[in-house]
Amino acid sequence: MDTAELLDGHDAVGLAELVRTDQVKPAELLDAVVARLEERNPVLNAVVSTCVDEAYRAIEAGLPDGPLRGVPFAVKDLGCDVAGMASANGSRLFAGDIAERDGILARRYRAAGLVIVGKTNTPEFGKNASTEPLLYGPTRNPWNTAHTPGGSSGGSAAAVASGILPAAHANDGGGSIRIPAACCGLFGLKPSRGRVPHDTGDATFAYPLSIANAVTRTVRDNAALLDAVAGPVLGDATLAPAPPGSFLAALAEKPGRLRIGFATAAADGTPVAPAGAEAVRRTAALLAELGHDVEESAPHWEMSDVVAVLGQVMGAAVGAQIEDRLAVLGRPLADDDLEPATRWQYDRLATASVTELSRSLRLAEKLGRQIAPWFDEFDVWLTPTLGLDVPELGWMDTTRLETMANAGKMTWFTSVFNVTGLPAASVPAGFDARGLPVAVQLAGRMGSEATLLRVAAQLEEAAPWPRQAPWNAGA
Repeated sequence: MDTAELLDGHDAVGLAELVRTDQVKPAELLDAVVARLEERNPVLNAVVSTCVDEAYRAIEAGLPDGPLRGVPFAVKDLGCDVAGMASANGSRLFAGDIAERDGILARRYRAAGLVIVGKTNTPEFGKNASTEPLLYGPTRNPWNTAHTPGGSSGGSAAAVASGILPAAHANDGGGSIRIPAACCGLFGLKPSRGRVPHDTGDATFAYPLSIANAVTRTVRDNAALLDAVAGPVLGDATLAPAPPGSFLAALAEKPGRLRIGFATAAADGTPVAPAGAEAVRRTAALLAELGHDVEESAPHWEMSDVVAVLGQVMGAAVGAQIEDRLAVLGRPLADDDLEPATRWQYDRLATASVTELSRSLRLAEKLGRQIAPWFDEFDVWLTPTLGLDVPELGWMDTTRLETMANAGKMTWFTSVFNVTGLPAASVPAGFDARGLPVAVQLAGRMGSEATLLRVAAQLEEAAPWPRQAPWNAGA
């Protein structure tokens, strides 16, 4: 099979089946991905470092007989340590921080048989809804290279949507799986709090708000990758409700008749972009045709409360990470260590008290208890993923602090589920008048990832979406 037939015609689960039945060799899959990297990555800047030689050696040494054996895979340069590679977090301060060993997630990906080929771009510490770090430069959306692929998992999303890779690791602390999935026409699920362990176990990446999974072209790939990394590590502080066995196997069952509420405005009543609102109404009608009970309804919360929790909790975590890095380097913070937006937040939180952090954590708990009862009446909440159309690069620029308020507009519907820990997924739902992707979000009660995956699979079957951007749109 040639590169196009392999990578354009099969998802990760399909490629693994080709390997299992000896129709293709893992090295042939890697050859195809390397060819795509050389052709497309210079345009997109999605993958910022590679370990291709190590990947070939891993294949030659013999891969584990896991369910995704032989499938090439990339991990985000944030929250996933890979031995011998920089864990730069999109930051110049961490550019020389080489991981001595694989973290928990890399070990689990390798055990599933995946072949790690490189790391994908991310904004500094994942603190932007667009992927434009000063360290590596901007990543471009393969549907239109003048536009953002979203953030903070924008490198992963661009690599997958462009056909470089079938799937890639991502993580989400305020929408960082779902926003890039929405911008790039992919499926992305943020799991329930505690479903996937933090990679290094030291809570540096905004725990308990952030969690890892993947961006994928198909729902079944996302389920298979969640199977690969789900499950606690002994000593984890938070455990998600027990899953129904394999998430991939759960897709064999229909979701049954569900109660689905939907909304087309933000929590404060602000209307969303017309394309997003229309996508919700269209999806609501389709879900009703599929046999679900659908009505307009929404839980209530104050958006300012969510912003306050995110800013305080994630900011404190990043601040600790910065100070720990400076202690290792044995020097004070230099002017060019951090991007202006990160430095502003670091300086602002330097005077914050532990009392303020405690109040933010209490507010997060209050929001969870305020929103969760809505899911006693409804099984799923349907919203736009984004409140606005996919913006151009530069609309969220960390060197111009006045533009960073725009990043918050990208998280109107996503960040509340990081604060509450509830699962939520972005599902492709068509295109706007400019030809850029539009998406809807499905959210559910704690531990209901299988339900969200089943509903998403119903939508995928009833209204299939393009697996990737035509490359001439990205060239």
